[in-house]
Amino acid sequence: MYKKLNFIILLTLFFMVGCSNNGENVEDNKLTIVTTNFPPYDFVKQIGEDKVNVKMLLKPGEESHTYEPTPKDIIDIQNSDLFIYVGGENDVWVDDILTSMGDKKPDTLKLLETVPTVEEEIVEGMQHSHSEDEHEHEENEHIIDEHVWTSPKNSIIIVEKITEILSNKDTKNKTFYIKNSSEYIKSLEDLDLKFRQVINSSKRKTILFGDRFPFRYFADEYGVSYYAAFSGCSTETEASPKTIGFLIDKVKEEDLPIVFTIEFSNGKIADSICEATGVKKMLLNSGHNITKEQFENGVTYLSLMEENVEVLKEALN
Repeated sequence: MYKKLNFIILLTLFFMVGCSNNGENVEDNKLTIVTTNFPPYDFVKQIGEDKVNVKMLLKPGEESHTYEPTPKDIIDIQNSDLFIYVGGENDVWVDDILTSMGDKKPDTLKLLETVPTVEEEIVEGMQHSHSEDEHEHEENEHIIDEHVWTSPKNSIIIVEKITEILSNKDTKNKTFYIKNSSEYIKSLEDLDLKFRQVINSSKRKTILFGDRFPFRYFADEYGVSYYAAFSGCSTETEASPKTIGFLIDKVKEEDLPIVFTIEFSNGKIADSICEATGVKKMLLNSGHNITKEQFENGVTYLSLMEENVEVLKEALN
């Protein structure tokens, strides 16, 4: 959770360093795009290729739930032509920083405003949060699930919006952006079809996570039911014996062959379930970030989701 004290320190450093454009990003006359996490970063790269400069604030291998912006990050945001952020629980710091910039803030795109959203839900057996901050959220507001990109259909809408903005900001490369976007959207449509074929032809429609569940939009889109230890935006990592026991029972009752974990998980909950049931543990990647090695090897949103297609084939059959 973003800490108020750290925010005050960051803003102080920000104004000490100076908040005017230093020119580093305008020498080549390319658009400069800053994103908070991996999916929009990759979308911009697929659309803009070498016509844009794009920076991801969340470093490869870093967990979004613990990210806090540095003074350099704040300066990069202000100096950008477009700042793309999710707008959910992990981006609570954004509004204060943008407000502090006044009329010098960049144009922004908030992913949660591009597609229809749903609230986090507590399904049967799922452990409720016990942290003070999350109890406060539960009592005072409905928490929107921020993982909108896990549905390829949503990703298509987001890509279309990014393409529109880039085309309006850089009209001389508009044809380039539109062509790349059209080809990329075709790949996303093919991905959507692959998921539908796998799920519609499978003998089961239930998946189980010994972990958080950041796949609500995916599950809703394809009619998949699920059990999990925690909701997608939970910061919990340790499950109660009651929660683990429930998930163990469900694996047996539903005859599930796979227990899932997500990226950057310690896998301990899934390990406990697998040890008790003899089933396999596998990774289903939500794509919120990638490792340093994956980043260096050019892993993309599409390649991660293609891996998910193959994993689901095994899990559902």
